[in-house]
Amino acid sequence: MPRTIFMNDSLVPEHEAKVSVFDHGLLYGDGVFEGLRSYSGKVFRLEAHIDRLYDSARAICLAIPLSKQAMAKAVNDTLAANQLADGYVRLVVTRGAGGLGLDPNKTSHPQVIVIADTISLYPREFYEQGLRIVTAATQRTHSAALSPRIKSLNYLNNIMAKLEGLQAGCVEALMLNHKGEVAECTGDNVFVVRSGRLLTPPPDAGILEGITRNAVMELAGAAGIDCREQTLVRHDLYTADECFLTGTAAEVIPVVEIDGRKIGLGVPGPITQRLKDDFHALVRR
Repeated sequence: MPRTIFMNDSLVPEHEAKVSVFDHGLLYGDGVFEGLRSYSGKVFRLEAHIDRLYDSARAICLAIPLSKQAMAKAVNDTLAANQLADGYVRLVVTRGAGGLGLDPNKTSHPQVIVIADTISLYPREFYEQGLRIVTAATQRTHSAALSPRIKSLNYLNNIMAKLEGLQAGCVEALMLNHKGEVAECTGDNVFVVRSGRLLTPPPDAGILEGITRNAVMELAGAAGIDCREQTLVRHDLYTADECFLTGTAAEVIPVVEIDGRKIGLGVPGPITQRLKDDFHALVRR
């Protein structure tokens, strides 16, 4: 079914939603984006997502031509125009069109694009039985080269790792940083459970601080589960009692095997299940 897209300042039919071939978002991946979820007609943590979008834009000197309030309205208007109560929103801001060459000062008119659609990242059985993942040889981009806190349009690093996972027969892949420490998966944050304690890599491991990640950490605290950020290596994952991933599209999904090693009993664990249920209850509230 054709969708209605928000472009810059108005809603347009999908076939009219176009950007220039000279847009630096296309030519160089010069821009930022966010992925959001709506549940029962309300966007989950909309303000946090928009704050992160504007922080990413500020970090690359990209002036977004809409206020935060106007951006929030554009997201909600796009969902309404597509009659989506439970949906996924991709919010994109490009540098705009310019000449060939890297100079961002030669661009004009940054493009604001809001796309709303449905999404099903993983089949239901993966949530019930858990994922198998592998470690990618492709390292997470060094944070001194590009801050992982910038959610930019250039995702080639993640895509190369994703390809490794797919070629190994897995839908996700674990990425390590330049020190060999666990960073995150290609599109999701990583958690493990060890002796009843919930652990996840810290920001300086080279991760994007996910909105869902933060929500799960809050839910763990409310449930009385000791949750902390801690540097992890693959040995910590191989020997964990439980493992799961979090992300806007993925929500909370268990991992039962990493690099051929069974995690715990090889089935989704009780803390993973508790937090998955608590997260579903949270978004439905």
